Amino acid sequence: MSKIQKDYYLDFYVRNAWHKISRMYNQKAKEHGLTMSIGFILLIVDKEGTPSTQLGPRMGMEPTSLSRTLKTMEDKGYIYREMDKNDKRRVLIYLTKKGLELRKEVKQYIIDFNEKILLSIPKKKLQTFFEIMDIVEEHIDDELKSINITNQNFY
Repeated sequence: MSKIQKDYYLDFYVRNAWHKISRMYNQKAKEHGLTMSIGFILLIVDKEGTPSTQLGPRMGMEPTSLSRTLKTMEDKGYIYREMDKNDKRRVLIYLTKKGLELRKEVKQYIIDFNEKILLSIPKKKLQTFFEIMDIVEEHIDDELKSINITNQNFY
């Protein structure tokens, strides 16, 4: 193994933490008959409607998977689709009353989880963590550019 031991592979720690977070969110979503993808869509659909074409890139989902997820959400009464009044080629996604209620629950769970973590980390360490993550993202962006992949803004 190289001088950098596996204990210091940043991507290992990020991936491992994300995998655990993903499992936790999926399990919690499952308790409500949802998936993590449905929960995320509930969070990112704007009050004014969100073009369906913007959802896939923001979530890192392929169009086929997104279409299937949106169909499920529509069938369950969480969303509805309308043609954009200004551009008939665009379809806007809106949350129904049921979808808005679910969004509140999803958002509250995420807030509670984050608060639990934030309360256990001193502010100085938290600031350092975010600074490190910014540096990691800069390096990732540079690497993506070098292999001709543009990083899309997910938030």
